[in-house]
Amino acid sequence: MAGDGDVNTPESGTGSSAADWARFLASWVRHPIKMGAVAPSSRAYCQMMVRHATAELNGPILELGPGLGVVTRALLDNGVAPERITAIEYTPNFARMLRQRFPRVNVIQGDGFDLDTTLGARRGEKFAAILFAIPIANLAQAERQALFRDYFSRLLPGGNLTQLSYLLGPPVEAVPGVFTVSASPRVWRNIPPARVWIYSQDHSGQTGASES
Repeated sequence: MAGDGDVNTPESGTGSSAADWARFLASWVRHPIKMGAVAPSSRAYCQMMVRHATAELNGPILELGPGLGVVTRALLDNGVAPERITAIEYTPNFARMLRQRFPRVNVIQGDGFDLDTTLGARRGEKFAAILFAIPIANLAQAERQALFRDYFSRLLPGGNLTQLSYLLGPPVEAVPGVFTVSASPRVWRNIPPARVWIYSQDHSGQTGASES
């Protein structure tokens, strides 16, 4: 996860690469389907994700599946205030580690597939960007689209959803009138090589309706 030259401070992420690999592999052995990835995402990959996210918009940012915090750190390195970030992590040990590494980030141990329950009193909040790194390969395409429909209902105007994925095609197919999908260049400095999928709000149907 973190590089050899990383500063060992809470808001930049702590811990060595070897230690994070050990934690990741221990969790992967116990829960391979829930983990999805075969290795922690590289910093280059996470920086690509943050680069394409609409974090420049005013408003809170929702991170789903932060793991050990490489994307969280990339957000902070790109100038996002930690208080803007809500990170939802399913694995209790990872959530505990995130709170230690990023004490000013709002870390919630819960289910990113059930945001109403997980967010509680904040269930109606709108987000400037959603960064998604939860494995969904075991879900049918219709279930994935329904999940992303829900996520898009929680975005501010102009906000987008970015997803880390190793698949050759988009994990979630576009839903006309709700969201479109495009891809970043492939990041070769990752195991395995992967790309970021960018889901943007689709207003084409609304534009056509207003012009008719």
